[in-house]
Amino acid sequence: MFTIEHEFDATLITLIDEGEHHLQGDVSINAFDDCITVEQLDPHTDRIQKLTFSLQQLRDLAAALDLPEGSYRLEGKP
Repeated sequence: MFTIEHEFDATLITLIDEGEHHLQGDVSINAFDDCITVEQLDPHTDRIQKLTFSLQQLRDLAAALDLPEGSYRLEGKP
């Protein structure tokens, strides 16, 4: 399950793990004009862990999901 909310300066997507076993905490993805952040509560430290991706890193990640093992560089505008 997931939710999408449009805020003033970002779009917030929350991924909710609904499986029966080994559930993970909710993942929040904030899409800004210049970056994407991914946040999840670490239950061991009770702190939010946050990753920040540039838009180029996000494009590279999206492309990598459909490519075989190797080293790549995306060229040109997406």
